[in-house]
Amino acid sequence: MVLTCPLCGRRNARRSCPALGKTICAVCCGTKRLTEIRCPPECPYLAVAREHPPAVALRQRQHDAALVLRWVRDFGERQSQLFLLVGTYVARYQSGDLHTLLDDDVAAAARALAATFETASRGVIYEHRPPSVPAERLLQALKPILEEASRTAASGFDRDAATVLRQIEQAAGEMHAAEPGNRRALVDLFGRIFSGESDGRAGKAAEAPRLIVS
Repeated sequence: MVLTCPLCGRRNARRSCPALGKTICAVCCGTKRLTEIRCPPECPYLAVAREHPPAVALRQRQHDAALVLRWVRDFGERQSQLFLLVGTYVARYQSGDLHTLLDDDVAAAARALAATFETASRGVIYEHRPPSVPAERLLQALKPILEEASRTAASGFDRDAATVLRQIEQAAGEMHAAEPGNRRALVDLFGRIFSGESDGRAGKAAEAPRLIVS
């Protein structure tokens, strides 16, 4: 009996997926690996892909790394570390509800947080709010991460955080323009670069130093 892939509902399911506990098709295995599917390290298909990545995957890694390097090229060390911190968190973020995190949510949360830090840098405490519930949830999840980083930071943290968050907001707009049909283009890129689940070849080109914000 030939099974149909439960993910796409079209192709024959021939690969046993240890992450899902289901048999899926080769196309879904290849395209959703480490993005929509949290593949365990012992997955044989993941191991083969890491040993022999297709040319298209190599080009994607090079393209991703080039984008991230361009976004952080004018950053100082602390700003680069904050970009890594926020990007990694977004890559691993789980909302806890049925909503899938979209680039619009990331942009709105980054915009509101940036405005809050910009206001604080002028000596005024005022928390700006994003317009949507998913963006608000992401903002509330990011706040303690950034507050913890700020505790050991030297002066100017508010300005650095605002600069980084504005860049992330701008990156979301850039990714939307480049891939208008993909509402998770930036989230997916962060997943490929910062999730810690890739083989690291492209990630090494874009990785920042260990987070030290003092």
